[in-house]
Order: sequence, then C-alpha cells, then structure tokens
Amino acid sequence: MDFLKPRYIPMNRRRRIYEGKAKVLYEGPEPGTLIQHFKDDATAFNAKKHEVIDGKGVLNNRISEHIFSNLNDIGVPTHFIRRLNMREQLIREVEIIPLEVVVRNVAAGSLSTKLGIEEGTQLPRSIIEFYYKNDALNDPMVSEEHITAFGWATPQEIDDIMALAIRVNDFLSGLFLGAGIRLVDFKIECGRLWEGDMMRIVVADEISPDSCRLWDIRSKDKMDKDRFRRDLGGLIEAYTEVARRLGILGENEKPGPAGPRLVQ
Repeated sequence: MDFLKPRYIPMNRRRRIYEGKAKVLYEGPEPGTLIQHFKDDATAFNAKKHEVIDGKGVLNNRISEHIFSNLNDIGVPTHFIRRLNMREQLIREVEIIPLEVVVRNVAAGSLSTKLGIEEGTQLPRSIIEFYYKNDALNDPMVSEEHITAFGWATPQEIDDIMALAIRVNDFLSGLFLGAGIRLVDFKIECGRLWEGDMMRIVVADEISPDSCRLWDIRSKDKMDKDRFRRDLGGLIEAYTEVARRLGILGENEKPGPAGPRLVQ
C-alpha cells in the first residue's frame, strides 16, 4: 500500500467515522487508514467549558506531526503516517484502548489538588497514572486491577503501554528541554494496530500543548491548555511560541492558513 502517493478526497465526499471534542476522524483513502482533522475547539473539565479559538487546530496538527514523526524515527510505534495539509493528517486505523495514560514529572493540576503537593514540586520519579475514558464519569482514575478485571487491556498490554509511556517521556523531556521548556506532565492514548494476525500496541491520538503541561524554564509561564483552563489568555501566542522553539515555524512565520473547514 503506497501511503505516500497523494490521493486527496474532498471533505464533502468523506464518511465521518467519529467526532470528538477537538478532532474528527474520516474514512481514509486506503483500507486501514483514517484522516484525522484538528478542530479549533478548546474544551476543559470534560467540555463543561468550551470555546472556539481560531488557529488552534492548525498549530496542534503541526506540533503533533513533528512529535509523532520523531517518535517514528526513533522506533516508537505510532499510528501516524504523514501530514496531509494544515489541519489534517493520515493515520493508521487502530482499536483505541479506553484509557488515558498520564505521565507526571512535576506536581501540577489534580495531583497537587488531591494530594496537597505544592505545584511545581519535582517528583522523586516519574509517575504513570491511568484514567478510564468516560466523560459521563469525569474520566475516573483506575488501577491496573480495574483495567484487567474489566477487560480494557491485558497485563501484557499494560506492560507494553507503560514501556511506551516511559520512552515517550524520555524523548519529550529532552526535546522540550532543548527548547527551554519544562515538561511537567502529558497524556497519551494507545491503540491496538492489527497487521494480519499480528497485533502491537502503538501510540495514538495526538501529542500537543492540548495534551501536555509545558512551562517556560526561566519564567515558568504556562505554554499549554492551562492558559484556557485558568482564563490566562494568550493561548494561540503560547502554542505559536512552542512551535517556533521546536523549529516548526520560523522566527517571524505565522501558523499559516486555516486549511479546510469542518463540514457541518
């Protein structure tokens, strides 16, 4: 299957597979592929807070492409194939495991609130947490016992997921440190990629300032979705700065055109 051969399908001729809070999945040009479209919607607290911020989807697409391409290059398996345009990327179709995998390096957010640890405290070691993906239940934290008991993943799959999370954390920590950014924590999702009778666990969804906590090393300014959650403002400016520091945008370059609009 030649994934590099261009074959663009107009949006009004695509079959919509799934729409989430920040992305839409469309049927891909080849069997086993999907097109992932990044929206401008910003949500927090399981969509209780919602706003459309022009250009956010473009930046998240570019940043996530950069990160996933690098993960592929170092041998971390992902669903990513290539970016199609400013808002879309071609991905492999995977069976998503209904878990959010959170890796924490520094105390922040719910960890600080629930355990009374001062925000910004360096953790003695990175902590991996699992949350069951269910908006109606506010994505509750679950244990490995819950995961295996309810059949969301097998013990071997949990081991594979944790190994991937550690590798992604090592890579992202170095990537952002080189850009003067502290990786506080991040969230990934994983899926089962079937290739004939063979299955492997891969990193899926996206990795962007929407799914990471990123602080400027010197000023400690927040460069992530906390700017929206906490009404700090300047979300697009922060995301643009992340893209510039990673070398995705030139010094005076703007994110670019909005790209194709979401079909209503």
